[in-house]
Amino acid sequence: MPAASEVVATYLVETYLPLEQAAEAIAGEQSTGTFTAVARETPELRERFAARVLSVDELPPTGNPDLPGTTRPRDAMKRSAQVRIAFGLGNFGPSLPNLLAAVAGNLFELRQLAGIRLLDLDLPAPFAQRYPGPQYGVRGTRELLDRPDGVLLGTIVKPSIGLPPEELRLVVRELAEAGIDFIKDDELMGNPPHSPLADRVAVVTEELDKAAARTGRRPMYAFNITDDLDRMAANHDLVNAAGGTCVMVCVNLVGFSALAWLRERCALPIHGHRAMTGVYTRAPQLGIDYVAWSKLARLAGADHLHTNGLSNKFYETDEEVLCSITAVRTPLLGGYETLPVLSSGQTPGLAGETYRRTNTTDLLVLAGGGIHGHPSGPTAGVTAMRAAWSAATSGTALEAAASRVPALQEALNKFGSPYAGGSRG
Repeated sequence: MPAASEVVATYLVETYLPLEQAAEAIAGEQSTGTFTAVARETPELRERFAARVLSVDELPPTGNPDLPGTTRPRDAMKRSAQVRIAFGLGNFGPSLPNLLAAVAGNLFELRQLAGIRLLDLDLPAPFAQRYPGPQYGVRGTRELLDRPDGVLLGTIVKPSIGLPPEELRLVVRELAEAGIDFIKDDELMGNPPHSPLADRVAVVTEELDKAAARTGRRPMYAFNITDDLDRMAANHDLVNAAGGTCVMVCVNLVGFSALAWLRERCALPIHGHRAMTGVYTRAPQLGIDYVAWSKLARLAGADHLHTNGLSNKFYETDEEVLCSITAVRTPLLGGYETLPVLSSGQTPGLAGETYRRTNTTDLLVLAGGGIHGHPSGPTAGVTAMRAAWSAATSGTALEAAASRVPALQEALNKFGSPYAGGSRG
């Protein structure tokens, strides 16, 4: 059993060596050991600081290709296992970068391993004392938007890059008038000469203020402040001083430590974008699973976190997306309430299946092309998304809702309804 002062890491391990030998190689490499015995690695030192293999549970063969340079003894068969290893917190303390050095570090380079993937992390209480996590989360975001219930609907500014501020003004005006809850910069939009962040902030906040005066509602806009540390802090201050209500950070591009550093100084919700997560998650025999990755991002302070959505345009299956949504919604260390963000190819035809399989409206659903690409324009795109989700949560058949909402019927005609014939699994 792990101690209260240990981190437990769960791995998928593939190897041609005996499974127990491979597990011990991970534990040794990532704590006190090296490739050979050394004089000062005493039994007392190992007892106090060595990582401990808790369990090795063999799995069926995966069929995954070997990692380059894998040790493969003659006539040996590759075997797979789920391995749990406990790392003493005394080795590195409640520190995200040093935690990663221990549970990930060099292990992806070990010749003994034909495959190695960090699946999950069980973290002890000192991490909760060190990292306060999301400042707003689900409830705080709902309060800022005055949307106490129902799914939150949002979009991404399209085209992703290239719009000058005055054209952005028109896009934001139309979306705000249509009743959108949330708008964000694309992750590709930083601080370019054609649309400096300061100009975007001025234009967008002015339009949102005008919309609030006319409609009584003010959408949340997430400005992308991703940058070097000094610029990221200045970008946040710029948004906050102008009356902005959200900032976006590409978590992998700045790192968990930079996200935690920003969280300590941040007055606004942090919209956590997952750009580059595929580097860690896509190869099944290598990397860090989204379950483990999302825990680190939540600890570091992400109020919103992208999970992808069903029937998305990227590589993930529906089951993988649902696992990611569940991971973000599962309490961590007694809290860390982060809002799952569904994106990538989202259209009105996905609302019913998404609601059926997540059984929650504590979601931020972003439709970029699904709103901007509507045949009658973005206003009709927002109307269609809202009508589809209303039908989903009320148990109304999508076709019946579409017969009463022309914008929804137009959207279904263009984008289709991928689950009309049943779940895609």
